[in-house]
Amino acid sequence: MSATAEHMTTETPKNGSDVQAFVSNNETYYAKQFKDIGDKRGFLFTWNWMAFLLGSIWYGMRSLWSYFLPFVALETLAVVQLARGIWGDLGAPILARLPGIEATLERRYEQLADAKESAPDRVAGFENTISSLEGAIEGIKQQAAAANAQALTLILSGLAALLIIKSVQAVLANPALQARYAKWLSDRTLGHGLSHPKTALAAILTLITYITCSLKFGFPEVVPALQGFPADPAIQSSVAQSIKSWITNASIQSEWFFDGLVFGIRSVLDTLETIFVETPWPVMCGFILLLTGLSAGWRAAIFTGAGLAYLGYLGFWDKSMQTLALLGTAACISITLGIPLGIACARSPRLFAVVRPILDFMQTMPAFVYLIPIIAFFGTGKPAAVIATMIFGGSPVVRLTVLGLRGVPESVREAAMAFGANKRYLLWKVDIPLAMPSIMAGINQTILLSLAMVVIASLIGAKGLGEDVLEALQYASEGQGILAGLAILFCAMILDRIIQGKRR
Repeated sequence: MSATAEHMTTETPKNGSDVQAFVSNNETYYAKQFKDIGDKRGFLFTWNWMAFLLGSIWYGMRSLWSYFLPFVALETLAVVQLARGIWGDLGAPILARLPGIEATLERRYEQLADAKESAPDRVAGFENTISSLEGAIEGIKQQAAAANAQALTLILSGLAALLIIKSVQAVLANPALQARYAKWLSDRTLGHGLSHPKTALAAILTLITYITCSLKFGFPEVVPALQGFPADPAIQSSVAQSIKSWITNASIQSEWFFDGLVFGIRSVLDTLETIFVETPWPVMCGFILLLTGLSAGWRAAIFTGAGLAYLGYLGFWDKSMQTLALLGTAACISITLGIPLGIACARSPRLFAVVRPILDFMQTMPAFVYLIPIIAFFGTGKPAAVIATMIFGGSPVVRLTVLGLRGVPESVREAAMAFGANKRYLLWKVDIPLAMPSIMAGINQTILLSLAMVVIASLIGAKGLGEDVLEALQYASEGQGILAGLAILFCAMILDRIIQGKRR
């Protein structure tokens, strides 16, 4: 049943006091609408005249901000069309090209006059050029006239779009408000009612959007600052120089710390490279196949054997082992530091509030940006590649450890404490075993993300399969790049089968 006005009066249902508290005014109308919408199975067509008249402002007044934002954008498109059609000079951007062409035409006339006196053989060429320029000027004027003739079309299309948008707003207003009312009944902290701040905010945002967009697209010459942010290049230069100076001073003053860190990473890396690369390939193949079979089953072991055969027969064995050594170093350090940090964050919300922005930074910052400060502090080579890989891939193990530990049921922990479990026993015998699937998923993601850094790490001196991919990009060697990429893929799939099989 459709309503014809927001202020119509009908019988107020029993929950009229709740409706009055929610809508602040016209509670009789809204109580009837809410009841009809709630009783109707499916969509009920209603019409709200206030939403039709106020548009997106009505949705902001009613705290329906998820509707307010898209409706403002749609209304702005229609308003811009209307503004361009009513006040805009549609031919001005086209006519802006005329001064340059006319100046060129004037020079050609002068050259033609000189050619008639001193170089008669060039007269024909200048006349042809002048004729072309005059034709171009006439074409531009015709285009400008045609653009100006489209003003009525823009006005009609903008008006039609605005009416359609407002009709949609009028139809969706009552169902949207009823849905929010249903949520408000169970959560009274949600915004409700009418207030001057919400009304002013919605109106100001809407007007600012209308005005600025109309000026930018319809009248670009009125406010040139709207065409681009008024930035000062000197500010960027000074800030960049300050960052560079800070990195230089920090790298000099902390050289002893970073040298020690590089020494520790290189020690672990050299040990793993010795194990992976120097161990005879039959022993390493047998160890990987046995580990895969025990973890993920013997079908996965057969697939692993095929992948290892690919790495060996196509000449990628040594580089694959170097890649696994680099990956293993980064993953081992990330997991060794990440799991205890995740446990601490799960136990301390304050610590996690500090650590979470750092994890967000690690995950969202482009990987190439990591290389800039890493080269400044660690130089180039494999240790620097390990650090870059740790930054890129170390976040999931912390996040999923926190998620797993926080997901342990409180009833289980309370039962363990009731039987006398202390904090250490509760952590090692209750929390970690129940959170182990999530922790193993974090380890898996850390390993696979670390493997994704193989190619980027090769830019700063890391050896392995990434080096082959980088050379293929530099020399446009499609075959080499695809083969090396498949080798990286097989390494990732083998590791995934091992880790995922253990998690299952």
